[in-house]
Amino acid sequence: MDKFDPFAFDISVSASKKKKTRGKRGMSGAFETSQRVCEHPGCTELGQYRAPKSPDELDEYKWFCKDHVREYNLKWNFFQGATEEELEEQAQKDRVWERETKAFKRNAEERAWSRLGVDDPHQVLGENATRNPGKSVTGTRKLPPTERRAIDILEAKDHWSKAEVRKAYKALIKVLHPDMNGGDRSQEEQLQQVVWAWDQIKESRNFK
Repeated sequence: MDKFDPFAFDISVSASKKKKTRGKRGMSGAFETSQRVCEHPGCTELGQYRAPKSPDELDEYKWFCKDHVREYNLKWNFFQGATEEELEEQAQKDRVWERETKAFKRNAEERAWSRLGVDDPHQVLGENATRNPGKSVTGTRKLPPTERRAIDILEAKDHWSKAEVRKAYKALIKVLHPDMNGGDRSQEEQLQQVVWAWDQIKESRNFK
């Protein structure tokens, strides 16, 4: 295909790369096009090799010739000046690739247990473990399977009025919604189920 351009302007990627003044780094790490002078005192060689200025300035560099960059690197110590506490802190972070486990949101946990009438989560191992109020105080009503499942999801009773079920729905939304849990989205799937369940009850004729 003829690449004739009436304006004599080559817009190909290869042509653009050729025009760039920024040099490529060779296999040795040298920037062949660098015209800097080695920063070692008294050295007049080209500074084609870069090295970080300090642990706090890793994106800023000094430029040396090959011999002096080797000398500089031999003396380089990332932890120079760090205290034992700082070294231990960095070691702890490195054990988990600097992705520490976030503290559990205690407020969210307390709200979740309060819905069951439990003040202390460890009470589930006591008398509350056998507590079973059943689905209904007045007896089980005949409901379609979708509405029966919706009632179970909303932790409601089948003899409740629609207003009472709505209160249970709102209580669950307050506990599960990310905006109420500091942005925690781990319960989004359960939140979707709760919304679906309320949609079933809201349109039902079985609840006044």
